[in-house]
This record gives sequence, C-alpha cells and structure tokens, in this order.
Amino acid sequence: MAQGLKALLSTLRQSRALTAKQDIAAVAALLPQANTTAIRLGDDCAAIPDGDGYLLLASEGFQDSFVRAMPWFAGYCGVMVNASDIAAMGGRPIAVVDAVWSETSEAAALVVRGLQDAASTYGVPVVGGHTNMRSTHNSLSVAILGRARRLLTSFDAQPGEVLIAAIDLRGHWHDPHPFWDASSALCGTEESARLRGDLEVLPRLAEDGLSHAAKDISMAGLLGTALMLAECSGIGMNITLDSVPRPDGVPMERWLSAFPSYGYILTAQPENVSEILNRFQERGIAAQAIGQCTTTERLDVRWGDDAETFWDLTQTPLMGWGA
Repeated sequence: MAQGLKALLSTLRQSRALTAKQDIAAVAALLPQANTTAIRLGDDCAAIPDGDGYLLLASEGFQDSFVRAMPWFAGYCGVMVNASDIAAMGGRPIAVVDAVWSETSEAAALVVRGLQDAASTYGVPVVGGHTNMRSTHNSLSVAILGRARRLLTSFDAQPGEVLIAAIDLRGHWHDPHPFWDASSALCGTEESARLRGDLEVLPRLAEDGLSHAAKDISMAGLLGTALMLAECSGIGMNITLDSVPRPDGVPMERWLSAFPSYGYILTAQPENVSEILNRFQERGIAAQAIGQCTTTERLDVRWGDDAETFWDLTQTPLMGWGA
C-alpha cells in the first residue's frame, strides 16, 4: 500500500481545492497587522470580543458555475456552510445577509428560495442583503453573524492532544461536485430539528471546556483542513486514515476530497476524548479519534502499515497565518 499512499497524498496535495488555500498567503501579506490584535485572522469566523463572549462574523462566496448548475442548492449552502462555520468556533448563529447577482429574476428566485429554505431549517433569519438581477453572471455571497460564550479556534490546538473527526455519514453525493450532503433532504421535514441539535454539540463542548480547537471540514478536505489547523496552531499532526469515519463503499481518495455538510475536526486532552465521542455518537454522528497533535509542524499520514509526510509546514507554508 506504500505506493498507494504516496500516490494518494500526491493527488490530494495537488488538488485545486488545497492549492487555492495557498492563495490566502497573498492576502495575508497585505495585512501585516494580522494576529497582532485581539481578533486573530485565519479562523473560520472573525471572533470579536463582546462583553462576556464573542460576536462571530463570517462569509462565503459561490461561483457562477455552481450557482448556475444548482441554484436552489447554492442558496441552501449559503446558510448551511455559514452556520457550520459558526458552530466550528463554538457559537450559535443569529442572522444572515446575502448578495445575489443573476441574469434574470427567475434565476434569483431559485437561489433565494434555497436560502430561505435553509434559513428555516437552521432557524437563522435572513435579515437583509443586496440583489442585482441585471448581471452578466449568477453568483452568491452570504455573510452570517453569530455569538459564542467560549471559543473553539484554529489557534489553540496543543501538542499531545488527540485529533478527533466527527462526520455525519447519513448523506449522499451531489455529483459532479464533491459535496457530501446530509442536510438538504431533511429540509421541510420534522427531522430538520435534528440538524439544529447536531450543531449544538459544538458550542456545548466549548462551554464545558472539553475542547478549545476545531475547524469544520472545508473544500480542502479532511487533510487540508487538518493542515490549516496545524499551521494556525504552530503544531504538527499524525493522522491514521483507517480511523477516519467513512461511508461504506466510498474510495479513500474521494472521501478525503469531500466537503461534508456536517464534518468537523477538533482536538482534546486524552481524558476528554471519550466524552466528546459519546456526545457526537449519541446524535448518530460518526466520531473517532484519528490521530495526535505533535511538535513537528508536519502532517504525517499512516494508512495500513505505510506512512508518508503529507506536508511539512517548516518548508512550505500553506495560508501564511501562523500561531
């Protein structure tokens, strides 16, 4: 399997989704004040100190090709992925605003309908935004406001902690895109309340002091997301692929490239791991310890009996945000 692991990691390393994260470094270079203030840049949300907690502010953008091909689902994702970012930082969503560009009012209506359906599903009101229905393209941007009492961040993973992955496997693919959707099928059903309860696991973990660091699994996939967490925290990680929760029959390469509707990695002290796993598993979320945080500043991966280095941050930074 050694050659298989080497080839797998090479493919993932060169993926468009991961290499796009390196573009962030160009933006980081333009913001020399990054992480010298109370608001650290590079996290899933901007965490703004606010009384006894934090306001959380985040946004997502969706390209013309996706919005044109799946307008309702693009609108739905506008709320879903932003709510996930809020939860990843230990928060609860408050409200969203959107900006829609479309060629026709009919195209805009499909996007906004998806947005509103997700807003109802996740209990997050749409409170305003911007609309242009005379555009030359179809695009969507959604921003979200939330609040956290205690934070989960990308900057507080510590060597010696256990790395945990929690993913809802009760989903399906949205071909040809790499989206693993365990959410939209519940929209408009009595089961949609479960989605809100599933997100609630993350802020409760933060408030109970069981974890201090987390990220939601992004377009960069599980390894890319782990790498971003490691870079921000200034640590390394060892990950065992055989331990990663994965649907039956899904090839490893495809799964490690997936963007799940509900997928998180988080770190914890060893004595807290069992409680964290139980909380996810009680809600039907597949959760497993998949590795260890180290001091190496490398992401090392094991699959079966073989091991390879996926990325060495001391040689090649990814985003340019450091601990």
